[in-house]
Amino acid sequence: MKHLITLLSLLFCVMVSSQNETKTITEIDLDSIPSNSINKYWLQIIDDGMSQPISVPVIIAKGDTSGPVLGLIAAIHGNELNGIKVIQEVFDDIDVKNLKGTIIAIPGLNQVSITQDRRRFFDDEDLNRQFPGKASGNRSQQYVWQITHKILSKLDYLIDMHTASFGRVNTLYVRGDMANPKIKQMTLLQDADIILKNKGVPSAGANSSATRTMRAEAMLKGIPTITVEYGNPQIYQPEMISRGVVGIKNVLNWLDMQSFEIPELNKAKICTKSYWIYVDQGGLLEIPVKLNQIIEKDDVIGILRNPFGDIIKTYKSPEKGIVIGKSTNPVNMSGGRIIHLGILED
Repeated sequence: MKHLITLLSLLFCVMVSSQNETKTITEIDLDSIPSNSINKYWLQIIDDGMSQPISVPVIIAKGDTSGPVLGLIAAIHGNELNGIKVIQEVFDDIDVKNLKGTIIAIPGLNQVSITQDRRRFFDDEDLNRQFPGKASGNRSQQYVWQITHKILSKLDYLIDMHTASFGRVNTLYVRGDMANPKIKQMTLLQDADIILKNKGVPSAGANSSATRTMRAEAMLKGIPTITVEYGNPQIYQPEMISRGVVGIKNVLNWLDMQSFEIPELNKAKICTKSYWIYVDQGGLLEIPVKLNQIIEKDDVIGILRNPFGDIIKTYKSPEKGIVIGKSTNPVNMSGGRIIHLGILED
């Protein structure tokens, strides 16, 4: 009897392991995926130092073939986690039997850095400044080249999902080229606090070999793309996540891929440009303004003290604007960030 119980226990473990096993692929072949199904894969990107594949998670919801392919990509920086949860919750509500088109989601693009609680890639490069990558380049360049050819090449539309970096916090804001009708619509459909008008592509005549962001690369390939910043790094924020889900469902409605009931959207403020303001001395920084706060010219935005508590310098806003993001780390050497100031559209 004891041996029988052991045998049954081992059989149960094998069955559970088989059910939880996720297929590993080297390419995304949409033609081989059956319609009206959701499939999960590990997509091989490069190899590690032990000759083992480094793979990223891929979730593909394929409905009928009458609709477009929408890409949802989260965490090209390893500390940008809110987008991962946004993708998971969107897929919880997908009715694949009534889906028109396909959703390709990557809930964790920078696999190496996510597992190490770091932002940049293994070689300390920013993956989002390396596109289109190089097939025979260094580590980050080869990783990005694989993303360009294995993922971006499959998409018709893209939502590029980010957060602030370490030591900073963000509003929920969207960067998009508002002169492009499709991108403008995708931008307006997000439940954002702020919309930042931003073309995001190299100017005409720019060096074609120059590196650029994933959004710029996708747009150069003719893929309407927006970048959404969902709050803060290295945490899950329920409010940001739920608002992110609303934005993606809105896009699915607009593309006629699936129908969702959507709550009333936040009325986003539109900015024509933005820039960071920096300290020019080192010290301990206090920032008395809040995210989404509209500030006037000469409002105090930063108070810099030395270790003894003496005020070294007070920083004021150079013009009227809105606080898109700000530093949360009091310790700043010369050149440290104070606030990300958005200039409101008239």
